[in-house]
This record gives sequence, structure tokens and C-alpha cells, in this order.
Amino acid sequence: MGRAWWILVVLGFLGAHNAWAVEVQDVRLWRAPDHTRIVFDLSGPAQHSLIVLSDPGRVVLDIQDTDLRADLAKLQLSNTPVSSVRSGIRDGDDLRVVLEITDKVDPRSFTLKANEQAGDRLVLDLYDQQASQTTEVKKTVQHSAKRDLIIAIDAGHGGEDPGAMGPNRVEEKDVVMAISRELNALLEADPGFKPTLIRTGDYYVSLKGRRDLARERQADLFVSIHADAFKRKEANGASVYALSTGGATSTAAEYLAQRENAADLVGGVSLSDKDDVLAGVLADLSMTSTLDTSLKLGDKVLRNVDGVAKLHKRQVEQAGFAVLKSPDIPSILVETGFISNPQEAGLLATTAYQKKIAAAIHRGIREWFKAHPPSGTLLAWQKQQGAEEYIIARGDTLSGIADRFSVPLAELKSYNSISNSSRILVGQKLNIPKS
Repeated sequence: MGRAWWILVVLGFLGAHNAWAVEVQDVRLWRAPDHTRIVFDLSGPAQHSLIVLSDPGRVVLDIQDTDLRADLAKLQLSNTPVSSVRSGIRDGDDLRVVLEITDKVDPRSFTLKANEQAGDRLVLDLYDQQASQTTEVKKTVQHSAKRDLIIAIDAGHGGEDPGAMGPNRVEEKDVVMAISRELNALLEADPGFKPTLIRTGDYYVSLKGRRDLARERQADLFVSIHADAFKRKEANGASVYALSTGGATSTAAEYLAQRENAADLVGGVSLSDKDDVLAGVLADLSMTSTLDTSLKLGDKVLRNVDGVAKLHKRQVEQAGFAVLKSPDIPSILVETGFISNPQEAGLLATTAYQKKIAAAIHRGIREWFKAHPPSGTLLAWQKQQGAEEYIIARGDTLSGIADRFSVPLAELKSYNSISNSSRILVGQKLNIPKS
């Protein structure tokens, strides 16, 4: 009887111990251009250690007092340096996860505490060792005589951070990626412009990392694309934002900035990625023309978006968006609509509307830089020559083009040998005389 009682006590203790153990509830993987990220969703906080082994290459994660409830076999390992993943038990209670590695990587791991938007997580980033070399090559070939303007297009959120969620599970990260790709295509077809996508796929980039990539690529403009969300579903309309060195221009702007700045909590950023020089950045901004350019260029974009979407505010708003805090690059954030509004979410999910929004943003950017081209650019050279080339886009009219470039309509027609009965076509090239 006594022995049986002790067996029950031990079994009870083991059962209770197992119930107290942390669980890996899910495992997710994303591939970025320079690294592979694997995220372990935990039921609570857990200690871990990272070991790197060679011959063969392996990365080993030991997670203390943790049970695996997720299926590692579901991870899509193609196009990653990981060939296989296996798991086992170590020291009785600890979970060991072993990743077989085919290429040289720089592994980094960190934990994220639970917050309002996500639970406890363990993040493993496997950085490609060759990534830094390709960046340097790009920097040496971009700025030359009659260079193109470099436009950094930042699709917000990504990866494990879906952004705002609309009806029928429309995710902000997918909508803004589609709009960003449309904008990228329009700028690629536009002589004098060279677009670059900050995020090229479904993965997360930290807010500081987005600014750093724009700077590495020597961007002339940083434009971040988002789809707004608010507590009330009735809220609607598109907006354009610039950085504020003081307070926000409205309660809604302050709320939005706080929500967007919290993206790193969901996307997953290690302590080493935190930005601790924002005060200096703001001081630099107040002493340069960067913020002034951001506001004026943002107004051009807003005026063009007004022809496609209802505006939430009729002027460029300002708030403390972390992603806009570049002291040397004009930066704007475009909220293409409220994805929390059922009607606008339906529009934002359609290819036709995405194209219209992208075209409006493109026109605004183009109009500003055609009128204010930085020295050394192709656009600046064209302006000095007394005429410039314009490619007709969908929705353009001769009178609208004449107004845009401040050229008399009759002079525009005469300069291009266009009669009153002539039709203009999408893709047709016009020479714009100097006004």
C-alpha cells in the first residue's frame, strides 16, 4: 500500500511538472533576401541557448523545460540554407531542435515577450554570409552623370506581422505589397526614375531596417505604403503623412503613429535593432530642408490621390512615425484607405483599385521631381534642355497635361504636331516645351 502510494505521488508530480512546461504551439518560417527567419510560438517565456556545429553544419537550439506540440515537418525549406529540421529531448525536460545547414550562415536568436498583439516567441534568424557583399556592389554603380532618381518603395508590415485585418480576412500586408509592386512597375517604365522595393516578399523588416535599406541604396525619396485601420468601422478616406518633430497634427494621426510604431513588437526585432539616436535625427531634420520637401512632395501625392479616393484629411498630416525618421531622405507615408471599413476594404482588395492608387502616387512623385529635379539627375538635364519627354498614362488628357506642366494647350499641340481631331493613346510619348 505504501509503495503504491509513492508511485502515485511520483506520477502526479511528473504529470504536474509536464503541465507546467512551456509548449511550442506553432513554428513558422519566412525567407528574406538576406536571411531566413524561424519563429517558435510559445505558451509562455522560456530560456534557450544556441549552438553552432560544423562537419556537417548544424544550428542547435536548446529550449529549457519545453514540449513540442507543433509539426516541424510542415516548414517549407526550399530556397533556404536549411536542408532538414529534427527535434528531441535533452536532459529529461529540455527540447532540442537541430537544423541541418547547407550554406554558411550567421545565426542569431532572441526572445520576445507577450504583448497585446502576440504571445511569447523565440526567434531564430539565419543571416546569409554573402549578403553584405552584394549591397556594396549596388552602391558603387547607382550615382553617375545624368543619374536616375532612386525611389525607395516600402510596403508596410510583412511576414508574421499582417498589419491591420479587414473583412473577409483581407490583410494589410498583402494589399500594400500589391500596390507597391504596381508603383514599382510604373516608375520602372518612367525615364529618369529607378525604383527599389524595400520589401520584395512576405517577410518582416524592422522600422529602422527599412530606413537603413533606403539609405544604403542612396534613395532620393522614401515612400511607405499602408492601409489604415481605426476603432470605428465608419472611418474612411486616404491620407498622406510626414514626420512631426513635435506633437501630432490630430488625435487620429497620433493613434495611427503609435499603432504603426508598434509593428516591431509583432514583426519581431532584437534589442540590437532598436534605434537610440532619434533625438539627434530630429535635431538634424529641423536644420535641413528634408522635412519641408517631405511636406511639399506629400501634398503633390495627396492632390493626385484626391482624384481616385476620398480623402480622410485634405492636408498632409504629421506624427512621430519611426519609419519616417531619416534625416537626409524626404519621407512620406501613404495610407491608401481604411481596411477596417468594409466598403474601402472591398476596393483595396481589387487589382483595379490597387492600380488606380499606385498611378495616383506615381503622378504625384513624378510631378514633384519634374518641377524640382535634384542636380545631376536625368530630369535636371532634361529641364535644362528646354523640353522633356512625357509618356501618356491611362486617364490623361491633353488639357490636363498642359495644366500639369504649365504649358498653353495650343503650344503643346503645335509642339507635337497634334491636330484637333487627333487622339492620344496610352504609352504615346509627348515632348513638353519649356514654359
